[in-house]
Amino acid sequence: MKLMKTEESVGHMLCHDITQIIKDEKKGPVFRKGHIIQPEDVPVLLSVGKDHIYIWENNENMLHEDDAAAILRDLCMSENMHATEPKEGKIELIADIDGLLLIDLERLRALNSLGDMMVATRASGFVVKKGEKLCGTRVIPLIIEKDRMELAKKVVGKEPLLRLLPLKAK
Repeated sequence: MKLMKTEESVGHMLCHDITQIIKDEKKGPVFRKGHIIQPEDVPVLLSVGKDHIYIWENNENMLHEDDAAAILRDLCMSENMHATEPKEGKIELIADIDGLLLIDLERLRALNSLGDMMVATRASGFVVKKGEKLCGTRVIPLIIEKDRMELAKKVVGKEPLLRLLPLKAK
């Protein structure tokens, strides 16, 4: 990631979403992460207060927050749940069924103790309904070292942190 003057950024890739806020009218992205800046984009970027902009530089030792969030998703997700699309380093897991949510709290605490990343969950051992959020994953910096995510994988191990067991009639 490199900071450069907006006027000099044509042809480079944005490494994060650029949001425009117009009070009582609009709040949303004018450009998304991965967009290649075109000459006609420069006045728009300047109009939203971006005199300087972060562009993506390929670095084999670093991951973008969305790519790292996908790793956290994979560490958490098991059957009977699905994930939202990554957005600003966040991914949520949603229940596909009514079921009993079980979380390995010891491994979750170990992961959350690493810093630079976190997983927030519902309480373990409770029933959830289809469509409810089970957890949210978040990578805090815009870019993170690949080694940090490898450490997260090592701390969590091969089994997912969350399980959603179907309810069985007795």
